[in-house]
Amino acid sequence: MKTRWSASSLLASLLVCSGLASGQDVTLTARVELINGAGGSRPRGAGDVVLWLTPLTGNESVRFPTIQESSRPRLVQHNKSFEPHVLVVPVGSVVAFPNRDPFFHNVFSLFEGKRFDLGLYEAGSTRDVQFDKPGISYIFCNIHPEMSAVVIAVDTPFYGISDQRGEVLIPHVPPGRYTLRIWYESGLPETLKSLARDITVSEANSTLGLLRLTEVATPQPHKNLYGKDYDPPTPDSPAYDRR
Repeated sequence: MKTRWSASSLLASLLVCSGLASGQDVTLTARVELINGAGGSRPRGAGDVVLWLTPLTGNESVRFPTIQESSRPRLVQHNKSFEPHVLVVPVGSVVAFPNRDPFFHNVFSLFEGKRFDLGLYEAGSTRDVQFDKPGISYIFCNIHPEMSAVVIAVDTPFYGISDQRGEVLIPHVPPGRYTLRIWYESGLPETLKSLARDITVSEANSTLGLLRLTEVATPQPHKNLYGKDYDPPTPDSPAYDRR
């Protein structure tokens, strides 16, 4: 099972330390329910749905918290997978990509959002990427086709990710007007776009209620860094892993 970055708990502590949170702030809640394409709801397994709030007129003074080095977001390569699978960061964040496997990886993203190629790097080493503009970046490894992850850079400090029960918490949201946006890897882009709307957050209006999303088929296998099919591993390759 893929691990999810606990962005809500990290963000809460950062907001408190930065002085952004106040006694008037509220914790916005929501619950996500996934509907499969053939019909019928899924009571469990509704994780990794991302919600974020962009402040509208009257909220321009909102400040981003300062992220300390010890709390810097990481997308770890371990057991031929990225952990977590979905990572949400504020725009400008530097994300570390440590290699915790006993063999080489080559992390890249060339499709949407931040475009980069970290090259081949060995076990125990780390490469960094700054996500300097809003967008959704699909992350892959040029050696292991089974590896994939998503980094979502948002221009707001107010966001949350659903847990496996579909529950979402967005902590320390000042009362005001916001635009709500939603992303889910298996959701249709047009459906997700249609769910965006303006909302008012207040102590008396601190829940988004139930959000229903329809799942579609999983994406087809992706190409490698050069737009070609992946080659089978060979024993003489520096990235070859026999396990």
